[in-house]
Amino acid sequence: MTTYFVSRHPGALEWATEEGITVDEFVLHLDPVEIQPGDTVIGSLPVNLAAEVCARGAEFRHLSLDLPPELRGRELTAEQMRACGARLETFRIERVG
Repeated sequence: MTTYFVSRHPGALEWATEEGITVDEFVLHLDPVEIQPGDTVIGSLPVNLAAEVCARGAEFRHLSLDLPPELRGRELTAEQMRACGARLETFRIERVG
């Protein structure tokens, strides 16, 4: 079982490290073909990709933030992420149509 952290943001990787989140592979982009049952995928994924992760039997943990409008579209530091309530939330997502 592998834990992937998907992000292209240095602040997010720093946040995960500082929070003591155990990660096997930090990746910029996720190839869902590599995901196996029992894996964990952490990040902010498009809903269709998150659904594919779940369909493959992996756990999806969304990196959630309460981001004010003035910080949208900006690179955040680990400290700014903590100030915005950065947290991991587990979701089960499935395609229904």
